[in-house]
Amino acid sequence: MNAITFPKPPPSPEAESLRLEVREFLRVELAGRDARSKAESWSGHDAEFSRKLGAKGWIGMTWPKQYGGHERSALERYVVMEETLAAGAPVSLHWVADRQSGVQILKIGTETQKQKILPKIAAGECCFCIGMSEPDSGSDLASTRTKATRVQGGWLVNGTKLWTSSAHLADYMILFCRTGSVDSTDRHAGTTQFLVDMKTTTGMQIRPVHALSGAHHFNEVVFTDAFLPEDALLGTEGAGWKQVTGELAFERSGPERFLSTFGLVVELMRVLGRDPSERAAIALGRLQAHFITLRRMSRSISGMLQQGLEPANHAAMVKDLGTTLEQEIPEIARTLIASEPTAETTEDFLAVLAHSMLHAPSFSLRGGTREILRGMIARGLGLR
Repeated sequence: MNAITFPKPPPSPEAESLRLEVREFLRVELAGRDARSKAESWSGHDAEFSRKLGAKGWIGMTWPKQYGGHERSALERYVVMEETLAAGAPVSLHWVADRQSGVQILKIGTETQKQKILPKIAAGECCFCIGMSEPDSGSDLASTRTKATRVQGGWLVNGTKLWTSSAHLADYMILFCRTGSVDSTDRHAGTTQFLVDMKTTTGMQIRPVHALSGAHHFNEVVFTDAFLPEDALLGTEGAGWKQVTGELAFERSGPERFLSTFGLVVELMRVLGRDPSERAAIALGRLQAHFITLRRMSRSISGMLQQGLEPANHAAMVKDLGTTLEQEIPEIARTLIASEPTAETTEDFLAVLAHSMLHAPSFSLRGGTREILRGMIARGLGLR
């Protein structure tokens, strides 16, 4: 059996020094936000906040300066991610672009694509969405049916993408689709990635998909003979599978995979006070142990990414374990506090609990379902 090990993250005194600066910035910028608003961190769309973060040099931190980046370490970037998420900052506008789309363009994009798009992302002025999931496909990306067919001057795209977060707000999408016929011996062959301009592309319809809470973050994006020019190709035609799996290592490994309900833990501790019951103390201690372990694993992956590695299996483990914890936290909170939340409540703890309970089912779906991830882990361990 193969082993999946997590090497010790390299020391980074610069990152820990940066942490204090980030905390002070967030203390000022988030002073007027209530606990319920902070619970929406992932989906909080605040253009002014993203621009301020960009002005501080905290987006595109690891990228070359020639593309608007700041050439700082992956661990310094990790600190900014960790602190903004733990504080409940609204990161939706720049989140995907900074985490993976910009990195993908930097890695495989043309010089024109890099010069045109990366400085806008780094400035906090460019929003991306991810065109991967499709109806009836779950997290099985190899079953993608959206097809791009070559025509004069580019491609015509037909198909549907689903659960596309922020598509209605995004400037660009990285689209994963087929450009070749399905090969029964290699389902991963014949796939390609494209850069889709969400503001100018014709033949594209964006339909809202409302969450259980009534919020509109997800979308269905339907392509009907949507024309993409030659320069929309991202990377190499036919190399989409290798490209997209490398991209997913960035999507699945960060602290967002275990901090989605961190605000609920903060509110729970406030309600329990300085002298919790023995049962509550045990529960909080267990949560703390999980957070420490997942943080160590996630920072290890950040160190590996800094070295140019592609730790896809490591990332799958962090996402699986992290989302399991995230989904447990609302249930733990409910067993410790004898109050049921309502959508109308004004009490911070109950408001955050209500929000977390409504969104928790999605945690093990977004970014790859639990079943798909465990299959990846099993292959990485040599078990299948």
